[in-house]
Amino acid sequence: MPIITLPDGSQREFKSAITPADVAADIGPGLAKAALGARVNGELVGLDHKIEADADMSLITPPRGDDPCDPDALWLLRHSAAHVMAEAVQQSIPGAMLVYGPPVEEGFYYDIALPEGASISTDDFPDLESRMAKIIEADRPFTRSELSIDDGLERLKREGSKYKLDNAERAIEAGADGLSWYATGEPNQDWDDLCKGPHLPSTGKIGGFKIMSVAASSWHGDVDSDRLTRLYGTAFPDRKRLAKHLEQLEEARKRDHRVIGRKLGLFKIDEMVGQGLVLWTPAGAIVRQELQDFIGHELKRQGYEQVFTPHIAKLDLFRTSGHFPYYQDSQYPPVVDPEAMRQLVNENCTCGELSNRLREGDLDGYLLKPMNCPMHIRIFSSEQRSYRDLPVRLAEFGTVYRYEQSGELGGMLRVRGFTQDDAHLFCTEEQLQDEIAGCLELVQIIFKTLGIEAFDVRVGLRDPDASKYVGDPAHWERAEEACRAAAETLGVDWVAEEGEAAFYGPKIDFVVRDAIGRKWQLGTVQVDYNLPERFDLNYVGSDNTPHRPVMIHRAPFGSMERFIGFLIEHFAGAFPTWLAPEQIRVLPVSEKSEAYARSVHDDLLSAGRRVSLDAGSDRLQARIRIAAEQKIPYILVVGPRDAEAGSVSVRARGIERDLGAVPLQAFLEAVRVEVEERTSGAVEALFTGETAV
Repeated sequence: MPIITLPDGSQREFKSAITPADVAADIGPGLAKAALGARVNGELVGLDHKIEADADMSLITPPRGDDPCDPDALWLLRHSAAHVMAEAVQQSIPGAMLVYGPPVEEGFYYDIALPEGASISTDDFPDLESRMAKIIEADRPFTRSELSIDDGLERLKREGSKYKLDNAERAIEAGADGLSWYATGEPNQDWDDLCKGPHLPSTGKIGGFKIMSVAASSWHGDVDSDRLTRLYGTAFPDRKRLAKHLEQLEEARKRDHRVIGRKLGLFKIDEMVGQGLVLWTPAGAIVRQELQDFIGHELKRQGYEQVFTPHIAKLDLFRTSGHFPYYQDSQYPPVVDPEAMRQLVNENCTCGELSNRLREGDLDGYLLKPMNCPMHIRIFSSEQRSYRDLPVRLAEFGTVYRYEQSGELGGMLRVRGFTQDDAHLFCTEEQLQDEIAGCLELVQIIFKTLGIEAFDVRVGLRDPDASKYVGDPAHWERAEEACRAAAETLGVDWVAEEGEAAFYGPKIDFVVRDAIGRKWQLGTVQVDYNLPERFDLNYVGSDNTPHRPVMIHRAPFGSMERFIGFLIEHFAGAFPTWLAPEQIRVLPVSEKSEAYARSVHDDLLSAGRRVSLDAGSDRLQARIRIAAEQKIPYILVVGPRDAEAGSVSVRARGIERDLGAVPLQAFLEAVRVEVEERTSGAVEALFTGETAV
């Protein structure tokens, strides 16, 4: 007689084993019709899942109106859509063998082994989508069937798919006690596929769907193994949400920082230099330097001290911190001293032996630094500190190196070398809350100045059941409580997530939503009791005895590469005046006005503005179009009347017409306000009378 406890705390008792579908029907016919799946004791299941004992259960339903989609609903929807797409492929291409088809963040994909001579291109998408539409329209049920391991393996051997046999063997190794198939319709009659599930109750629950792209892939990700075709798609509960998603993707393509960065000459990634290593060109360097100057001013106000540290350090430093070898997979291989390496060669030391010696500490070496914090710790410990010296705030724009897999690299957003606006604060426990507040204030200043209003706050806590975290549980409790208390002061909603802490301490992350709603994890503040312990840091307290400081790691921008990549896409390359690599371009109407144009250019240059002069032979409209394409905030068109009046005719970015003519000095003052106060609208206010913001 299972008792089902629902999310509101209410309970329903049943006389025998039931399914989530039975529970939904018991609650009401409307819910029974709407339900897509359920979570039973935390596990995502289909509506046909058998429940034989007491359980906590929540039903999964489609979103109402404009409410956001439940992630579980999207997972079920996209997993089911992947099966429908796979069936359409096998209808279209007899002999196509299915490999693996999971849901992913933006949709789903299926890896497929095509018969010799067959292929899938974008030209095939309409036919495949038509076949999918017919399967969905038929509203066939997703029906689960099960076989014992022996019978299931025998079936797969008869079917002759080494891919599905491999999937089954992996499931068995992971502890499966049977094998299951899902049919779109009747088992052994309609199309089916080996699958753990769960799925929607029927194909008709799939609303809007679309095949997005096709790419090459490899079996098990091994480029030396079988070559496969990967077909990507996406699905939503309805066509309206699908249309909105496709519009967002199109807007994202327009804003792609790699495309805009290339057009505006902001950065370059050169194969000869190396993947994931950014070359900042002069225009991009201006954006980066302006941001550094901006935050540098705030750091001085808060009493930070600037430090510089090397890009490489001895392995023992990172052994002590815990970064090596625990995070060895994301680090570049250590560099062994040349003399030691020659000796190892003479000893016929193998690569495996070398790796073991480095990992176990029998051999020293050097490491490209993955973190700045150990070096800042050594600066702190380089002299005796008193409680009167604390807090000590050390800041550095420090470049670090992480080895990301080549398939995970993406422009400036995922790189192998990046510069953090890093700082480490060493304080007493009594000072901790105020110091966290100061770090959070920096993030808020950045967001306000750049007009970033949409963001979420996430407090990352340790997972009590995980082994990756180090240190005294009592220290963790105090650090986590400090983070929770600090998050409360922000005046915005925040969530706590177990398992999101750094290995040495909890953290507060800022997850920003850009102009088209995408989420980016940027700034972070972390509280750390553990590294001061590992490095045996201390200061002399008022009682004249040693005390352990608390450490705060913080990076308001996160990394300069990722933050500027975000800004490029957020602003679509149209930076505010104070950040724009080129702020103003001066265009003479004709050769007769070139002398006055040069005079205007020189005055702007003397005022410290980033300005250029285009007195080329192209027609005026062509020169205006070029300047507009380069997203320059202001274009000054000057002719004989402007020369007589000492004025300039102003075009603002994004406005197709001239705003009008104003005295040059008035324009200079308005631009000064926008640059020095990091505001916008001061120039437009010359013509509208409105106040800059």
